[in-house]
Amino acid sequence: MQPTLLNFINGHAVTAASGRTFDRLSSADGTLVQRVSEAGEAEVAAAVAAARHALRGPWGTMDIAARANLLHKLADALDSKTDQLLRAEIADTGKPVALAQGLDIPRGAANFRVFIDMVKAAHEASYRTSTPDGRGALNYTLRRPKGVIAVICPWNLPFLNVTWKLGPALACGNTVVVKPSEETPTTATMLAQIAKEAGIPDGVINVVHGFGPNSAGEFLTRHPEVAAITFTGETRTGTAIMKAAAEGTRPVSFELGGKNAGIVFADCDFDAAVDGIMRSAFLNSGQVCLGTERVYVERPVFDRFVAAMKERAQALVIGDPMDPGTTFGPLISQEHRDKVLAYFRRAVDEGATVVTGGGVPAMPTTLANGAWVQPTIWTGLDDSASVMREEIFGPCCNIAPFDSEDEVIRRANDTRYGLSTTVWTQNLARAHRVAERIDVGLVWINSWWLRDLRTPFGGSGLSGIGREGGEHSLDFYSETRTVCVKL
Repeated sequence: MQPTLLNFINGHAVTAASGRTFDRLSSADGTLVQRVSEAGEAEVAAAVAAARHALRGPWGTMDIAARANLLHKLADALDSKTDQLLRAEIADTGKPVALAQGLDIPRGAANFRVFIDMVKAAHEASYRTSTPDGRGALNYTLRRPKGVIAVICPWNLPFLNVTWKLGPALACGNTVVVKPSEETPTTATMLAQIAKEAGIPDGVINVVHGFGPNSAGEFLTRHPEVAAITFTGETRTGTAIMKAAAEGTRPVSFELGGKNAGIVFADCDFDAAVDGIMRSAFLNSGQVCLGTERVYVERPVFDRFVAAMKERAQALVIGDPMDPGTTFGPLISQEHRDKVLAYFRRAVDEGATVVTGGGVPAMPTTLANGAWVQPTIWTGLDDSASVMREEIFGPCCNIAPFDSEDEVIRRANDTRYGLSTTVWTQNLARAHRVAERIDVGLVWINSWWLRDLRTPFGGSGLSGIGREGGEHSLDFYSETRTVCVKL
């Protein structure tokens, strides 16, 4: 077991004055990974004060070139700590090493580099205006940091997500107080420590640990000196944060849940469609907001598609996350497993035919106490079933047939969520028609999770507010000031 994980405030590890801690258990085997110091209201206030001080001091007065230089040093330092970050991410999440090594950890440094370069190249508008005296005026815009940003991160992609938010926030000159999920607190804390070693001034990145209500999350979101709040996570938590943000009319950026549809037309590249739906349903054990839990397949290829998905799901390798051959890891916690298994039982009660999975896999003794579930596929569920309407956030999908383009668009749009959709067809005219009519923030055609970081990302309805990525991130993390000069 590691030493107690402490909060990181103003460049120093800080034990909560209350002495309260909570345990972080391994999702793979149920053993105690570490104890974590739970921040109280005093520690959150100290973190916000440190961030305010850094904003008024060395960080806030630094020019863009100097700030970019430090953030590039941070990105380089993250690259040099890949092995340590990888081990910590796997210990926190239980995800297979091949996944964390190929996705989560490399994206960390990349997120800083992309947004540093974007801020340096950001467009600032200027206009020459005529005046009655004929001398004119010059109007131009400046981007200024918003202030102290509250960054509240999820547990499914903890390192990727915290860097995705800190990259643009810091590049724009803000300071931050991060509240990582209580399930995955380690890599955010390591990031703050590595930033200090790379020369980022004290107080720029602060990390407080704890839960939501009556804990660090609530204390942070209601703090009056927090200028803006960015949150990725569950929709109900987003609603609570939005209520707190209303006090002081502070802006929020929310990327919330999804009940995403995958649409497979009969003319698709069949093998590519199976590969894509498999990834979108089962990557990270289905714990991805962009995951596909509703799959609609055109009737001529329906039976063949179900059979192929069954074969592929049963071939997933469930096992030790540190084994390079493992392709399917545990869920994040026993509590989350209980929720997912309850949905598995409900699906059967609502009329589902279990194609494969539906329960708990037999695991070796060393992993028997982990939060394991089987990759699960159903058919036969009606679109009105609760399992088809509520986000499960687990490794499962229902595959249903459809007969026409209009029908499948109507069914795909029959949800209160609006995050993403995948469309599989070789008819590009159809692909463009469907993409225009689907009510989501992101449509993939013949791919999944392929995205340029400069493009907008986010959803509508219960899936969130606002967009992240590219200039959309810069717009959230900065205030635009207009300067008018009379000539």
